Amino acid sequence: MSRMRIISVQLPQGLINAMDQLVKKGVYPNRSEVIREAIRELLKKELYRLDTEERSTPDYVIK
Repeated sequence: MSRMRIISVQLPQGLINAMDQLVKKGVYPNRSEVIREAIRELLKKELYRLDTEERSTPDYVIK
């Protein structure tokens, strides 16, 4: 894995509590991994959406 960098993020207590539940139940080893996974999934979704929007639709296809 590439070198990790530390960033600071402010989150509402409810999200922190939910992350802690996932860690407590053993779904993730720690909060950082919960956040990394959430960011990976968001980036995949958004980049896919942008990629499909950028593809041009032929003129004969009615949107």
